[in-house]
Amino acid sequence: MNLHRIFGLTLSDLFLGTIYRVELEMDLSIQQQYVDVVIIEQTKGEPVTKFPDGLENLGPHNLLTYKSLHQPLDGWALDELVGHYVNYRKQTSAKQGKKKLLPENDFRLYAVCTRKPRKLAAQVELHALKEGVYEVAWGIQSIRIIVLNQVPQVERNAIWQMFSNLSEGVQFGARHYPWRQPDHSSIVNDLYKRYHVEVPPMPYSWNDYYVERALEQKDKVLARLPVEERLKGLRAEERLKGLRAEEIEAYLKKLRKRKHKK
Repeated sequence: MNLHRIFGLTLSDLFLGTIYRVELEMDLSIQQQYVDVVIIEQTKGEPVTKFPDGLENLGPHNLLTYKSLHQPLDGWALDELVGHYVNYRKQTSAKQGKKKLLPENDFRLYAVCTRKPRKLAAQVELHALKEGVYEVAWGIQSIRIIVLNQVPQVERNAIWQMFSNLSEGVQFGARHYPWRQPDHSSIVNDLYKRYHVEVPPMPYSWNDYYVERALEQKDKVLARLPVEERLKGLRAEERLKGLRAEEIEAYLKKLRKRKHKK
């Protein structure tokens, strides 16, 4: 399972039923350039009373890039995030029928990373807002940086702890994060497996996750069954699919010889 998808799905659980909705791998161009997560304010839903550190200033539209342990948060990553913001602001304004762009203050930019971006910190000043939360001026944009293995290990940060790459942090997060839908908690197991799957052309969703999980379980069950059990119920053409004619003929000859001997 791709860690970016697990991260996005977990954030979607955090805001489930609130005034924000979360969209994953949103396509922002004809060439399918994806921004990791977009958190969008809605007119319906419960207000959010407790935010994980760094997300207290959410606006109507919030674009978030995520970098796991071995992915550097560098200048190019911030350039990409700003580029996604430009595309998203244009598209969203057009969809709402606005002749002018939506106000700049409607948008927030976030960069979430597992470890502190030391190379970036050597190039530009990271202004510390609180433990593990920084702000950087990037061009005329302000980007909030959230460092997951630095935020305090407290209940409000349980969701961040699950992605901190610290064993005690992952365990703390798994114990203290209050899943809105209990069946979603099985996603914690996949944090240890780190499956790598091809990015689909459509935005990734919980339904996609459930399908993948079901297929994996089905494959495991089938692998334990004898060949005869796996083939039971299949039509003759389905059983023979993929075999060459000469292979079928050779097998039939063997059967005839066995029958003749009996």
